[in-house]
Amino acid sequence: MEIKDNTFSRQFETYVDEQLVTLEYSFQEKKIFLTRINVPEDFENEEFINAFLKEIMQIAIDNNWKVVPILPKIASFFRKNRVYRELLPPGIRI
Repeated sequence: MEIKDNTFSRQFETYVDEQLVTLEYSFQEKKIFLTRINVPEDFENEEFINAFLKEIMQIAIDNNWKVVPILPKIASFFRKNRVYRELLPPGIRI
């Protein structure tokens, strides 16, 4: 999966079936706040979304960022994938 970091729009972008899937973010210090996932209306592939989020978590690991999940869907991802809990900043429990 190829993920593009569009810093101008502050979003990670990838394509699935020629449709754009994005994850909007904002930065504060060394923390990335994941705020919104935009998927096509008829898109229901949870496995793809999980793979997309795992790729973004790897980007966060590579850049030594802490991840703050604002969106409930991303918080749910952290609950299901305990491996990534080390990316949460101190004081945030999910």
